[in-house]
Amino acid sequence: MPYSEFSHVIDWVEAMEQCGDDEDFLRELLSDLRGEIDAQIVRMDEVLQAGINDQSFLLIMRASHVIKGASANLMCQELREAATNLEQAAAAANEIAADDVAALESASQNVKDKYIDLKKGVENYHKFLDVADI
Repeated sequence: MPYSEFSHVIDWVEAMEQCGDDEDFLRELLSDLRGEIDAQIVRMDEVLQAGINDQSFLLIMRASHVIKGASANLMCQELREAATNLEQAAAAANEIAADDVAALESASQNVKDKYIDLKKGVENYHKFLDVADI
């Protein structure tokens, strides 16, 4: 199997099947995914650096949802799982009342932890793209 050392990043065989065994098309989609992921990471970085407000968790939920869907379509398991976990953490945090400071702090830290996990997945994805010359 090609790129077996990156099996946690992408199921290459499944991704090829999704693309009708057209490797050039798959490579194009994987490159497009990089652009989309990087754009969403920039958005989440901006949200987290600006400080948590009443829109923060909603924006993180949306950005992570985009990554989840796009990575799932291309069999990028690690990204999908990390984005799903972040989306769920942000959704839970979004439900907490603004005056529940202790719960918000705990939920915010959980979101930040899940974001770090997602960034590790993105780093692994970028390494895969480099090795695959995409």
